[in-house]
Amino acid sequence: MSTALPVTPSEKTLTAAEVKRLKYQAETDLLVAAFHREQLRWGNVDWVVTLFLIGVHVGALAAFLPSMFSWSGLAICLTLHWVTCSIGICLGYHRYLAHKSMKLKAPAEFVVTMCGCLAGEGSPLTWAATHRLHHQKSDQEGDPHSPIKDTRWWAHLLWLFPKRSTESSRVLIRRYVPELADRPVMQFFEKTFALWLWGGGLALLGLGTAVGGWQLGLSWLVWGMCVRMVAAYHSTWFVNSATHLWGYRNYDTRDHSKNLWWVAILAYGEGWHNNHHAHPALAPAGHKWWEFDITWWSIRLLRAVGLAYDVKDRLPEGRRADDEEDMAEIAKPDTMVTAA
Repeated sequence: MSTALPVTPSEKTLTAAEVKRLKYQAETDLLVAAFHREQLRWGNVDWVVTLFLIGVHVGALAAFLPSMFSWSGLAICLTLHWVTCSIGICLGYHRYLAHKSMKLKAPAEFVVTMCGCLAGEGSPLTWAATHRLHHQKSDQEGDPHSPIKDTRWWAHLLWLFPKRSTESSRVLIRRYVPELADRPVMQFFEKTFALWLWGGGLALLGLGTAVGGWQLGLSWLVWGMCVRMVAAYHSTWFVNSATHLWGYRNYDTRDHSKNLWWVAILAYGEGWHNNHHAHPALAPAGHKWWEFDITWWSIRLLRAVGLAYDVKDRLPEGRRADDEEDMAEIAKPDTMVTAA
């Protein structure tokens, strides 16, 4: 059954511009409703997401069992945390896809997007589109996760639990990531996202078992998937919650974004959130010499070896924010280019 937005009979007499405006407003209302906290009710829980998040948190608790600890498991956890959180989410999903802070050649684009899928924070198109929506509506009605407009727990994780309609997802993708939606590499990862996520866990279990038996296999699964993902989840979720509540501001943005040092450490530089909201398109998140940004180091390395180019790294002067101008630039379809 079609869920397309209806056109009322009276609209037949309206001009094309008026019909377009009415449709745009109807789609805006649809997205506002889709991310409203009232959507979190018992009959509208996305049980796939909810049970998965509960499962990895329960799995992470198993790390307290002495039999589940191994030094190799811990090493895998730390390595994959950096690979999936910093390279996959911070560099790939966030600064590359959502904000076009750089251009990547095809091998690098494939790898960083794959790492983003392994992080388990959603498919690339949905993640990038939701993040652009957050910037457009930051701390206002329609922001998917604002601790100012809603509550701290909603912004931190509760916003993930409601089920959202196919139509609202379609509108979100079409409006906020139109230049990405039809690209073959993005379509590939959209279709195979779940396979990368579950395949990563099965690979850890299988390789660990092959190396040292079932106990080592379970250790690698617990530490390499569950502990790693729970740590990465909360470190990135703190960007949505804590950095809109506490910290200092370098720029006069229209929202409540702040720079928070401990989130910057946990989230590989993403905690310099006021800097980022003031100048979203910039590749470096740290704008002062003391603002530590590990993800920026990786971008510089990719640029040095020729896999990243057109990196936006010119730091601004003064307290003026360019958030609205930068988001308008991101919306242009022809500004995302990837070299073969």
